[in-house]
Amino acid sequence: MSDASADKLLPGRPYPLGASSDGLGVNFAVFSANATRMDLCLFDARGRKEIRRLPLPECTDEVWHGYLPDAQPGLVYGYRAHGPYDPANGHRFNPQKLLLDPYAKQLTGALRWSDALFGYRVQHPRMDLSLDRRDSAAWVPKAVVSDDGFTWGGAESPFVPWDDTFIYEAHVKGVSMRRSDVRADWRGTVEALAHPAFIEHLLKLGVTTLELLPVHAALDDHFLVERSLRNYWGYNTLAYFAPEPRYLASAGTNSLRMAIRRLHSAGIEVILDVVYNHTAEGNELGPTLSWRGLDNASYYRLVPGEERYYINDTGCGNTVNLSHPRVLQMVMDSLRHWAQSYRVDGFRFDLGVTLGREGTGFDPGSGFFDAILQDPVLSRLKLISEPWDTGPDGYQLGQHPPGFAEWNDRYRDSLRRFWRGDGEQRGELAASLSATPSLFDHRHRRPWASINFLASHDGFTAADVVSYCEKHNEDNGDDNGDGHAENYSFNWGVEGPSTDESVNRTRSRALKSMLATLLVSDGTPMLLAGDEFGNSQQGNNNAYCQDNELSWLDWSQADSEEGRVLTNLVSAARALRRAHPSLRRDRFDDDGAELAPGIRRAAWYDMDGCEMSEEAWAYPEGRVLGFQRAARSADGELDVTLLLVNGGSDEIEFVLPALPCRWYLRLDTAADRPGGAEIRTPEVPVHPHGLVVLANNQGGGR
Repeated sequence: MSDASADKLLPGRPYPLGASSDGLGVNFAVFSANATRMDLCLFDARGRKEIRRLPLPECTDEVWHGYLPDAQPGLVYGYRAHGPYDPANGHRFNPQKLLLDPYAKQLTGALRWSDALFGYRVQHPRMDLSLDRRDSAAWVPKAVVSDDGFTWGGAESPFVPWDDTFIYEAHVKGVSMRRSDVRADWRGTVEALAHPAFIEHLLKLGVTTLELLPVHAALDDHFLVERSLRNYWGYNTLAYFAPEPRYLASAGTNSLRMAIRRLHSAGIEVILDVVYNHTAEGNELGPTLSWRGLDNASYYRLVPGEERYYINDTGCGNTVNLSHPRVLQMVMDSLRHWAQSYRVDGFRFDLGVTLGREGTGFDPGSGFFDAILQDPVLSRLKLISEPWDTGPDGYQLGQHPPGFAEWNDRYRDSLRRFWRGDGEQRGELAASLSATPSLFDHRHRRPWASINFLASHDGFTAADVVSYCEKHNEDNGDDNGDGHAENYSFNWGVEGPSTDESVNRTRSRALKSMLATLLVSDGTPMLLAGDEFGNSQQGNNNAYCQDNELSWLDWSQADSEEGRVLTNLVSAARALRRAHPSLRRDRFDDDGAELAPGIRRAAWYDMDGCEMSEEAWAYPEGRVLGFQRAARSADGELDVTLLLVNGGSDEIEFVLPALPCRWYLRLDTAADRPGGAEIRTPEVPVHPHGLVVLANNQGGGR
């Protein structure tokens, strides 16, 4: 590595942005439209001492750049940007603040909170209109020039078809911290994601796609640190190109690449949850760490006419300005970096509505969507949006462009409400079982565009949905005022853990029925890690700051009798989905079309075996529903399934509809009857809070 003894930089090139090694030196390029000077600051190997400060000699098309001969990967650096400190007009330059390269691919050192991190004097009467002249270098992480070289060999991405996709949402740290079969120094790191026992568990469940909560380097908010808490989920991005250092094992950034390669070898895709809607710098009273100090007026959306303040469509203090071409370029470059350097298989976009906002509001034809969908690399990946934000008209479920799937919270809510016994839910359940066609059946979109889930990281776990009526977030330090107030949950008579066998029996049956419903619905199922064995967060529905055993998966629960029952149920329902193409229809078609004499593609039945009438749909106290679906398998065989659900508290006898089928029992969530037995009676018992699946065959797989 160079001793960084050069007196000045060579001109270098404005592209690519970031720090790029060519073997003979390193090129540095950083965007700032409003800076008057940009200094490159070089540090010792530990990032503690600034050893040289060199102005970038050139600025081409608002990109500052320079070339350092003989420099090599491993060099530690940061920037200082000169320009006006004029918050009223959107400018917050302060060269006393060391700034992280927005394109930094590796970090060293941890952020330590200090008043020196702020561009203004904290507690000054003029607040952010004042200027702080203290050097922040000692308190901030530094960028490291990285070498992206990694031998992938002949490893190929699984490229799982959407109609066979089963997503497992997990937190890198939480999924392994309490696994006794993982080496202690690997627990909580990406290394544990590739542990044979974890991969075996995923394969047993039939998972095809592992979706990871944010792995981008993130910041622990100051107010959380003061409470001895952390931003555990990681939705507070500090660097869009660099993995969170705390998740990396001894191989550094290659630890993540190795884990992805091993998962790919097992046929499992990896999707990253990414946060491009806001950054960790917060509002006008937040710290100056990177983008704010480099060019605040370009990187963020500011209030027109009051540029001191930030548009806050995210609820997190600021909004990234994706309408600016260089900012949009940064996001596209980041996505391609993860897709090409780490070979991830897709992205779930946090607050996707924010990303699609232009000056007039949300636009499915926005620059962000257009840029991704025309990109030859990104357009081939799995793309999932969280279809809401906190801004005006922020709920846009079903309004994203073709090519994107969307988290369907309407599915989540209707599933919970039906199975807790609410009235007027049969129509909503019917829509959910069919991938909510009123929202997704347009522009040639497919059922897979509906990402169906019972629970996610944000909210109750599935076990807590059947164990708590109220949220219990006291440990978060906000007097239980945070988190969703309405969870459509029910405790069945006792709040929290119970020793009452009847309560626990009802909870178990309702939970199994909800999990089974998830896997026999049209659309793409997503399972929250731990729901397959009844993991609980003790009623906390906003555990974003709980980096402890409250959030870490309790794998001992997986070995309990109830845990094994649930895991086996999920595994069986997933196998059933794979065996029967009618349970995973890949397109919206005419439900009334006959695929064989007397067998339509889809039909709905009441418990008397008659088709649902308008009066039956309108009956508010209906808790029973039958759903018949039919599809042709790849070899042309007709596959017919009949789903019978009973959301009520009494056992019912469901009269089989008059269809030319011999029925076989494939699944019953409320009884121990073996699957595969032929039904020889005209009626089928369905237990309270129970679900039964019948089929016209034994299921031949794919």
